[in-house]
Amino acid sequence: MRYESIPSSLFIENRKRFSTKMNPNSIAILVSNDVMPNNADDVMGFAQNNDLFYLTGIDQDETILVLFPNAYKEENRAILFVKEVSEHTKLWDGDFLTKEEATAISGIKNVKWIHEFEKSLQLFAFEADAFYLGHNEHIKRVTSEMTTRQDRMIQWCKEKYPLHQYDRVAKITRELRPIKSDEEVALIKKAVAISVKGFKGLLSAVKPNLNEFELEAELIYEVIKNGATRHAFKPIVASGKNACALHYNSNDAICKENDMVLVDFGVCYANYNSDTTRCVPANGVFSPRQREVYSSVLHCLKEGSKLLKPGIKHSDYEKQMAGLIEKELIKLGLITNEDIANQNPDAPAYKKYFMHGTAHHLGLDVHDVGLYSRTLEKGMVLTCEPGIYILEEGIGCRLENDYLLTADGNINLSEALPIEIEDIETLIKNK
Repeated sequence: MRYESIPSSLFIENRKRFSTKMNPNSIAILVSNDVMPNNADDVMGFAQNNDLFYLTGIDQDETILVLFPNAYKEENRAILFVKEVSEHTKLWDGDFLTKEEATAISGIKNVKWIHEFEKSLQLFAFEADAFYLGHNEHIKRVTSEMTTRQDRMIQWCKEKYPLHQYDRVAKITRELRPIKSDEEVALIKKAVAISVKGFKGLLSAVKPNLNEFELEAELIYEVIKNGATRHAFKPIVASGKNACALHYNSNDAICKENDMVLVDFGVCYANYNSDTTRCVPANGVFSPRQREVYSSVLHCLKEGSKLLKPGIKHSDYEKQMAGLIEKELIKLGLITNEDIANQNPDAPAYKKYFMHGTAHHLGLDVHDVGLYSRTLEKGMVLTCEPGIYILEEGIGCRLENDYLLTADGNINLSEALPIEIEDIETLIKNK
């Protein structure tokens, strides 16, 4: 593994909490993600199913977890199935986890080879009344155009055990995962710390007439060098008007002399993620107008992040953040009080320059699981990311930090990532 070992106590506790949420006499089955094919005999990089990782810490494909808290035999209350190690697999693919290693990582004593799954499950499946099965239920992404290992498990179970009741793993993990343990927060902090090194590496390289992908390369170098698994998502390195496209990531334009460059990137460390955004002047000095826009967005970040605290509803937070942006747009001369007075309530004037939400859960997923109808609670980790996008001026600015909610407010986990105008200009000047 690229990352330091995570204490198995984290996954033991997660399974305990998950099991208490299951209905009596139920079995939960969680499966790993597929290794996705590319072309010919090539494959894409593997990324673990995060519900499975949350409960086991196993970062390997062809893995199945079975939980049966009410099993008569204690050995059947938690079984981990992993792919078998052989001399052939060692020769071609290197080592997979041994049973002993899988136990050390997960804390699960009963580990079997994956080819034993069907026979093992059949020995006690009829003692249970229901199955909990996993599926991608994220609000922004629903798997519909491809068949996943989760889909195949659902189909197989319903064919094999048609008279059992069925429930959803995601209903439980969506409730549990938003509240981060101390161990999880520590892993997110490590991801953020690598982000800091990546951003400073980018600052040391930024100058006019570089390709955006050259700055992306600086991020990649620092991310991998410092032990991250990968980027949390494909980085956005957007110069000039490209920064006004919210999900721009082709990163193939030239950073011109007077461009401001928006850099939105995250680090995945031990499957936990950071997500941060900064803006830098290609020539090392913000123009007067860039400085104005940047200062407005930074003001909204500082004031808006104060709203992220236990007890607030997500919708109320977003409404107040929109109010902050609205005031700054008036100061910048982009909208007027008259525009606001005459606006369509369903299409407010500020939406021309600020069109996205500003807070999302962060953790094992960059847009981590969690219901936005749920009041914010202590232990949640959320981003705050206001922005102003002026296409006609070729200026797009977004600033983003990661915050841990505490009993009386929050902690800025991204505090070490330079954000003040003077600090950024000084770091570029002194590179």
